[in-house]
Amino acid sequence: MLTILKLLVSAGLIYVVNEIVITRSRPFLGSLIASLPLVTLITFVWIWFGMQENPAERTEKLAAHSTGVFWFVLPSLPMFLVFPWLLRKGIAFWPTLLICCLLTMVLYAGMAVLLKRFGIDL
Repeated sequence: MLTILKLLVSAGLIYVVNEIVITRSRPFLGSLIASLPLVTLITFVWIWFGMQENPAERTEKLAAHSTGVFWFVLPSLPMFLVFPWLLRKGIAFWPTLLICCLLTMVLYAGMAVLLKRFGIDL
């Protein structure tokens, strides 16, 4: 039952953002909602309720997850500038999406190497 609830809430958020942008023609509001760390917050809740039997482990997992999200948000940010730039340059949607995914993967790998170099192990 919890799995179904997780799926419904998670999919519902994506649907709501899509409906606000497409149906209501409110790109600003859709962007604002999409930019909120809703997935991360929902994940915090799923971890919290999913690990009630071991509070110490739950606390550590939540802290580790939050730290990891922080460090990996940083290399994902350039995608949000490159994506519209490529589209406006006339590159089609799918190649633009692929380029942005590859760029983000490279930046994620670079961030992991950089963090390891400074002794931060995620």
